Amino acid sequence: MPDQQDSQHISRLSVPKEQALPDDVTTLFDKLRKKPGFVPNVYRAYSLRPQQLRGFIALYDAIMTEESGLTKAEREMIAVAVSAQNHCFYCLTAHGAVLRVRSGDEVLADTIAANYRSADLTPRQRAMLDLAVKITTASDTISDEDIAGLRDHGFSDEDIMDIVQTAALFNYSNRVASALGLRPNREYHSMARARA
Repeated sequence: MPDQQDSQHISRLSVPKEQALPDDVTTLFDKLRKKPGFVPNVYRAYSLRPQQLRGFIALYDAIMTEESGLTKAEREMIAVAVSAQNHCFYCLTAHGAVLRVRSGDEVLADTIAANYRSADLTPRQRAMLDLAVKITTASDTISDEDIAGLRDHGFSDEDIMDIVQTAALFNYSNRVASALGLRPNREYHSMARARA
């Protein structure tokens, strides 16, 4: 039976009660309560369709956590830059927090969220985000020259695939989150912020 009270705060759609979910999903939620300490609302919302949640997690983990020539912080930079272009409140909040954690730099995370072109980036990182944003705003205009420019910055073809896949993943994720009106967990707002 959907939890209507939770769904009003998390998603425009119903959010299943946890005890009604398959065992593998409740096991995942228990693991998340240990680290990072809460169940991200995106997982709770996606649990309306458990197989879609499983597929989303598998793809997310393959793109965001597997070995890559991009650091995990750089992949989070892409997530934040793309989410800023798409005005995705959920992903800006959640991945801004993760970028603060991974980079140890709350100014960098906040600047990329506001305007990545103003951030203190290396030329390599700027080229990476330029392509990610171009994928977001005009993917049909990407050219051989765009790819050659990334190679000139030392990106391998595998790295370029990781940039493309990360940008594409967040364009997908942003659209789902915005359509569902997903609300980020309050915990994200204070993660990795300096205490007064």
